[in-house]
Amino acid sequence: MKVSTVLVFLLLLQAGKAQYNFSGLDSKLSQYQKQLGGNVATLIYKNGAIIYNKSLGDFTATTPAPIASCSKWLTAALVMQFVDEGKLSLDDYVSKYLPIFKDYGKGYITIRQCLSHTTGIEGDPIGLAGFIKLSRYKSLADEVDDFAAKHNIQDNPGVAFRYSTIGLNIAARVLEVISKRPFDKLMLEKMFRPLNMKNSSFTTEFERAVNPSGGCRSTAMDYMNFLSMLLNKGMFNGKRILSENAINTMQQAITKPAMIKYTPPSAKGYDYALGEWVLATDEKGKSTIVSSPGLFGTWPYIDIVRGYAAIFFVKNLEIEQRQPMYTDLRNEIEQQILPLN
Repeated sequence: MKVSTVLVFLLLLQAGKAQYNFSGLDSKLSQYQKQLGGNVATLIYKNGAIIYNKSLGDFTATTPAPIASCSKWLTAALVMQFVDEGKLSLDDYVSKYLPIFKDYGKGYITIRQCLSHTTGIEGDPIGLAGFIKLSRYKSLADEVDDFAAKHNIQDNPGVAFRYSTIGLNIAARVLEVISKRPFDKLMLEKMFRPLNMKNSSFTTEFERAVNPSGGCRSTAMDYMNFLSMLLNKGMFNGKRILSENAINTMQQAITKPAMIKYTPPSAKGYDYALGEWVLATDEKGKSTIVSSPGLFGTWPYIDIVRGYAAIFFVKNLEIEQRQPMYTDLRNEIEQQILPLN
């Protein structure tokens, strides 16, 4: 009887694992490997487990690399922790914490507008040149003061969307003022350690300013811990990291197509929420797929309807037409993972 019970359990377990056939995804990843830069780590998470782990080239799920704008999702989540704790409101004016913005006629920009790239402050397009410009600052405080004093207002706050480093970095500086702690230490203490992201860091070298919008180094497995927390409505290993309300707020689109004035090629056609893009919505306008792709090619996303998270972890500046390629890969995954009932 005991032997029969064990055999039945093993057969059920085998059937559970066999329900996904990712041979088509294997084939497409091999097809796109050169275009992705040769090194690719791909993970898919569902129902509390990694159901797909594929490494190509020199990358594995634990290989660290810069993730560029994937950092924005992390920073927005950290801001929402402060909201959960009652230390901050999304509708607070930035000038409440950073009076210099009021001094230069930018006193009515809110934290919500910072997280949705609708501050109206002129910025540089996302690209390598922008990262080089940021390297001249020795602190986040110096950089954000420059945003207040030296960058023009192009539009009234909340009117137009222009993707840049400005909004998220302003919000991160607000967190520093509230907590009296450096941003990279805050992220380590409040996000990376609780999520067991041991190989992730925003810390910089040579006295350069931290970049909350694009300065994180991470791994595919570390970032998947973050994605799984969001997918599991704020819970990770039995511990609450974010409230369910915070996650719902982050995922609600802020922009409308008419508001979009500048967006990177990898996100054309999408609306923006708080620190993340909305790739798809249901008939009621509720987000069903959200993402935060980076300049270097890494593409994490969450499919809320199908109940899974995935990440394509790469480092390749030369990916020009990445959106159709990643959409093709996502469609291949959807052939195996059906929507939740």
